Amino acid sequence: MSGADRKDTQEKGFLNHMADKEQQPGSSDHAGKVPQAEKKLHEAVCVLLVELCERFTFFGIVCNMILFCTLKLGYRSYQAAMVNMCFVGSSTLTPVLVGWLAEYLVGRTKLVCVCMFLHFLGTALLPVVSFPFEDVHIDRRHLLLTLPKREQKIVFYFALLTASLGIGGIRAIVCPLSAYSLEDCGPKELLSFFNWFHWLVNLNSAVVFVSISYIQQSVARNLGFLIPFVSGLMAMITIHMVRGEMIYKPKTDSSLLTTFGVIFSALRTCCLRYRYLSTGLASWLDHAKENHGGHYTETQVEGTKSLARLFPLFTFQILYRTCLMQIPSGYYLQTMNSNLHFSGFVLPVAAMNVISIVPLLILVPILECINSWLFSSKDTGHSPTIYIVVGHVSAALSVLAAGFSEIHRKHFPQVEQTLSQEVLLVSSMPCFHLAPQYILLGVAEALVTPSCSLLSFWLVPEGMRGISMHFLALFNGAGCFMGALFVQTAHAGTQGNWFPHLLHEGKLERFFFFLAFLMMVNTLGFWTIAHRYNNLHEDCIKEFRGNLLPGEKLLKHEKAIKHYNAVLESSPIL
Repeated sequence: MSGADRKDTQEKGFLNHMADKEQQPGSSDHAGKVPQAEKKLHEAVCVLLVELCERFTFFGIVCNMILFCTLKLGYRSYQAAMVNMCFVGSSTLTPVLVGWLAEYLVGRTKLVCVCMFLHFLGTALLPVVSFPFEDVHIDRRHLLLTLPKREQKIVFYFALLTASLGIGGIRAIVCPLSAYSLEDCGPKELLSFFNWFHWLVNLNSAVVFVSISYIQQSVARNLGFLIPFVSGLMAMITIHMVRGEMIYKPKTDSSLLTTFGVIFSALRTCCLRYRYLSTGLASWLDHAKENHGGHYTETQVEGTKSLARLFPLFTFQILYRTCLMQIPSGYYLQTMNSNLHFSGFVLPVAAMNVISIVPLLILVPILECINSWLFSSKDTGHSPTIYIVVGHVSAALSVLAAGFSEIHRKHFPQVEQTLSQEVLLVSSMPCFHLAPQYILLGVAEALVTPSCSLLSFWLVPEGMRGISMHFLALFNGAGCFMGALFVQTAHAGTQGNWFPHLLHEGKLERFFFFLAFLMMVNTLGFWTIAHRYNNLHEDCIKEFRGNLLPGEKLLKHEKAIKHYNAVLESSPIL
């Protein structure tokens, strides 16, 4: 009886201890449920506000850079296009660099202050370049204060560099993707998030392209760069107001440097083993493991292997990104050399970009309905690879349409047109004839970008998702720089014939036809490997992701324990 009493007492004590343990967090969660929810909502709104302000600044700088470089700095058309694409590419790559600096070399709080200062400096220096101060009058004397061309270009490039670094810091530290708490989302929720996130970003860019481009071009061309400055200042004030809650500290499970180290270590060991003795390993990355002569743990190598399976997907996005970069380069030059008059009103050149944004704004709600139907079946996991294939085809057709539009544009007689108080000789073809190529590229962007983000995020272990998105950014940035390289090669190789300064004197359509051919070959290449990413069902992606990392196993055990405790709380018997 004493043993039974002792056992009964222990069981009661254990149950009381478990009840107290569950009751305390539950009561505290219930008491702080509303404030915690309000805090998270406040953080999400602030992060989204800063994201939109940063994108407002970015698009404000990009929207009329070609016009500014050609008319103010005296650049050739191909040089202005290259500057614009290189700025977009550097703004895509700097978040990766700043994220690595924040993780290893400099604290996140210190670095975000430095990046805010650089962003402020860059957006403040741009008006210095654009201000000629022609209308300054002091004591009835007219003063003409302008920077020499050489100093003007130096300040301009320094402003672009500092603004690019500031943009990278804000995107990497204040507005990383992990700040939106997507860890527990399934593929359907993730695709919905990426769709609506890009929808908001493009809605913001549409406002920028219409408002800022009109101010820069027509109302007050010298005050145009002040709007990005004000937008950047607003973003920095927002960061300062909620700095403690907004600066997200991600988990340090993996790093970009470790991933590169695994790849290079495996390559070096694999080459040595291939020369002297042969080994039958399942993957060449296994050479980086400690038990195979490498210097990295099995956890690090398995995570890198899951990421390496996405490299073909990333590679086929480079040429697509090059086609997308035709909007701020080749398409912009076509629009700039077309008739912009509409009912007695001169349209801003960058306002044509809105035509490429409208299909995206319309398609996202439609795609949401389609995805809800496709993901409704629990037996199969739908993969958006078909969206990527269709988007790549649409991008190729867009560039092909641009070539035919260029031939069509030259059949119209030339007329004089005033842009930013400069008289230019342009084609009399209405700019709306270029709408099909903008629409097709907008459709491609609506289909490709959210789908690639989903695959990059979902098909890797949770500890590698940030690194996967960094690699996607690296390949996107490479596409921007490849576009600049194509322009330089086409201009130099054809002596300016394929990418001329004056479009009516060259054959820009040949450049578009060549790019369309490359994009079609790229689409066929991706179609042949798309089957690797066809199924997103949880059971089917286990083989793709590889073995679960130890941290993920522990996390799954913790989730199972929480689920068991929730069942105990809701059980009517207990």
